[in-house]
Amino acid sequence: MSTLSVCQTQPGGFRFENSQDGLVLGADTRATEGMIVADKNCSKIHYISPNIYCCGAGTAADTAMTTQIISSNLELHSLSTGRLPRVATANHMLKQMLFRYQGHIGAALVLGGMDCNGPHLYSIYPHGSTDKLPYVTMDNVVGKEEDAKRLVRDAIAAGIFNDLGSGSNIDLCVITNGRVDYLRPHDMANKKGVSSLRLWTSQHISCL
Repeated sequence: MSTLSVCQTQPGGFRFENSQDGLVLGADTRATEGMIVADKNCSKIHYISPNIYCCGAGTAADTAMTTQIISSNLELHSLSTGRLPRVATANHMLKQMLFRYQGHIGAALVLGGMDCNGPHLYSIYPHGSTDKLPYVTMDNVVGKEEDAKRLVRDAIAAGIFNDLGSGSNIDLCVITNGRVDYLRPHDMANKKGVSSLRLWTSQHISCL
C-alpha cells in the first residue's frame, strides 16, 4: 500500500530571525507636476528628530511642511522632557494634524525610528489613519526592519521601473541604536545607456 506524502511548503516573505535592532527607510528622488518632471533630486526622506525620520509621498510641499511642523513640536517636547521623543509620540502628532484637515493635506507618510522600546515603523495616510507594521510600502517609499539595504534598494528600483512618476536616484536612511546613516544618493536605479529591463532582470535574478 502506497503511503501518502505531505508536501511541505517553503515559508515565504521576510525572515525576521535575521533582523537586527534597526530599520531602513528608502525613497526615490523624482518630483513630478503631472507628466512633467519638476525635480530630479527631491529629498523625500525628512528629518523629524535625531532618532526619527519620515518618508513622504504625495504632494512634496505638503509633506515637507508637515514634517517641519512636527519636527519643531517634537524639539519643544524634547526640551521640556529632557529626553529623545518616542516614535509613537511623533506618530500621534502627525495623525492628529492630518485628521484635523480631513485629507486636504496631501501627505502620505512612512514614519520610522528607534527609541527606548526599539525600532518602530508606521504608515500614515492623508486622512490621519495609521498602521504599525514590520515592513510597509506607500507609493514609491519603502521602510523595512532588517539590515538588508539591498532589499530596500531593489524594492525602490522596482517602483521606479513600474511607475512613470518615480525615478532618478535612490536615497536610504539606516537608523540603528544611537546612529543614523543618511545615504544620499545611495544608488541610481536607471543608469543612462543601460536598458532598464535588462538591469532589473539581472538584479532580480541575483536576489533569487
